[in-house]
Amino acid sequence: MAECPFTPPYPKPLKSKAGALRRFFINWNSWVHTLFEKSYTMKMGMVKLPRLTFYLLNDLEQAGKVLDDPERIYPKHALMNDLLEPLLGNSVFSANGEDWARQRTMINPAFAHTNLKRAFATMADAAKDVVAMMRAHDLSRPVDVDPLMTHATADIIFRTLFSITLDEAGSGRVYEAFNRYQHYAQRSTTLGLYGLPRLWYRRKVQKAALDVQAVFEPIIAERYAAYLAGHRAEQPDILESLMEARHPETGQSFDAKALLDQASIIFLAGHETSASALSWTLYLLAECPEWQERLYAQIEEVTGGGPITHDHIRLLDDVRHVFKEALRLYPPVGFLPRTVTKPVTIRDKPLAEGDLLVISPWLIQRNEQNWACPHSFDPDRFADPANADMARQAWLPFGRGQRICVGAGFAQQEAMLIIAEIVRAFRLAYPAAKKPDMVSRLTLRPVGGIKLSLTSR
Repeated sequence: MAECPFTPPYPKPLKSKAGALRRFFINWNSWVHTLFEKSYTMKMGMVKLPRLTFYLLNDLEQAGKVLDDPERIYPKHALMNDLLEPLLGNSVFSANGEDWARQRTMINPAFAHTNLKRAFATMADAAKDVVAMMRAHDLSRPVDVDPLMTHATADIIFRTLFSITLDEAGSGRVYEAFNRYQHYAQRSTTLGLYGLPRLWYRRKVQKAALDVQAVFEPIIAERYAAYLAGHRAEQPDILESLMEARHPETGQSFDAKALLDQASIIFLAGHETSASALSWTLYLLAECPEWQERLYAQIEEVTGGGPITHDHIRLLDDVRHVFKEALRLYPPVGFLPRTVTKPVTIRDKPLAEGDLLVISPWLIQRNEQNWACPHSFDPDRFADPANADMARQAWLPFGRGQRICVGAGFAQQEAMLIIAEIVRAFRLAYPAAKKPDMVSRLTLRPVGGIKLSLTSR
């Protein structure tokens, strides 16, 4: 390609590696802002912190081995548990080893409810509802699409989990509380990494976690009490399947606390990452009207102007490629921390037991050795057969290996449907304003939302 296409904003890398004090102040707000220029090209780097040594591994072959981890040498690091334990407890996301295997075995049947064809009608209803919500706004002024995408994805997972809809007030509480949670969890963990006291921040994190769970904890409590009394749901859903789950060897079931933990991770993973990716996708489309028209033309051609069906989704290649490119540029989870559980050598560097090893989708997906014009928006790169190998190895928004996101297909289908319905309903434009900034904590979110001008088609 002679010239790179549109290059959307991303944090300007530091000129050189930050020292411990500077890194502390940058980490206080965002992980991705600590990166320096060489981070985007190096195969492996090392950072010494007061309480641990961590290695950033971008070598594709070695990163693949760590994520595949057939010998279970590299479980999830305690850093991730520290960030998420107040909200998720001991759920399948945070557990390791045999505990993780036991939980995964028990919850697997529940994911039958995320079967893509089975879930399509739920997604379609929620997508139409969010378009109606967008139409109800004052379209003479820019509309913040970030909380709307949270509503759409949270509503879909609410319907799938509990067989009921989530109202706008409920999704608004989740959006506000989880933003607070990320803010305080980031600062609490940063203090912990430097061995500093953090009790006040931990209390704030706990409060925000309770505020998120308050949206669905009463539903779980009521359903669980009815289940114990012998009543079964008229319409089976994920919660019903979790209550029915039994360990194949011990017959053990989930108690009330474990149900809340498992529902919390399904709810969080089922909406937060997708909402982040959708907000960035709509921003990219707003900056590239030619792509909007290309998507619109393909949608109309495939559907013949009628409703979008499950069979249509697989034919919407341009929509798929736009979303995949948005996930490449703005992966919702930019860093995957792993623990080294025994001495190993990687790229001639000796790693000790207890070291932190980080695989970064953010860096791997923006490395010029993996992708041409790595910081530019070019959905057609996913249609190019020459990129097929990189699409397998250097595209990691859902992780890889045994712990790959079980909802990857679900997330991509719901996103494609929401994107298609919005492009059908509106022309998007980014106002003449400062480009959006981002903050990288648990997920990658735009600072202050993303306000777009919407014009009805």
